[in-house]
Amino acid sequence: MPRSPGKPEVAVERRDLIAVSGDRVAVPDPDRLIHLQFRRFAGCPVCNLHLRTVVLRHREIVAAGVREVVVFHSPADELAPHVVDLPFAVVADPDRRLYAEFGVERAPRALLDPRVWGPILWAVVSGAWNVVRGRERLPSAAPHGGRLGLPGDFLIAPGGRVLAAKYGEHAYDQWSVDELLELVARADAPKVTERRTPEAGV
Repeated sequence: MPRSPGKPEVAVERRDLIAVSGDRVAVPDPDRLIHLQFRRFAGCPVCNLHLRTVVLRHREIVAAGVREVVVFHSPADELAPHVVDLPFAVVADPDRRLYAEFGVERAPRALLDPRVWGPILWAVVSGAWNVVRGRERLPSAAPHGGRLGLPGDFLIAPGGRVLAAKYGEHAYDQWSVDELLELVARADAPKVTERRTPEAGV
């Protein structure tokens, strides 16, 4: 699909996504901002590391008028055991159709960028402890879609306008909760874009 780098005021057409839980998720949401975040594979240690911070502050995110929707490129049956306790919608996209529409890519720099090595080490250590305590599951040795996925974040207004976008340069390059809430606080400001945005009509 052709992309439109930096195109302002990109609009996302309405679509209903089916969460792993079976719930239907409207994107955009008619009443709330959507934080649509693209993660990697089921059980991805650095994804879990990030999502723990989102879980800890989920009430604060909801109070700010934001609905979290998280997409993985794993099949639903592979993904479900890893996300059963998450308090937000998780969507399986094993064919990477949403990834392609939003321009979220795969690249070796996902793991080769030196900036990700520290988070990977911490994610593996803390994740192993959580596995021992039964709080997390080990990922597949050969995850669907591979290990080179890059993250992506989009803040979408109820009307479908993309207010902000971030395309990760490595596997742990995403908005923090503080960055997300700062973007929400100035949601009426001109659109904020990092690197490129999805094409209009996604």
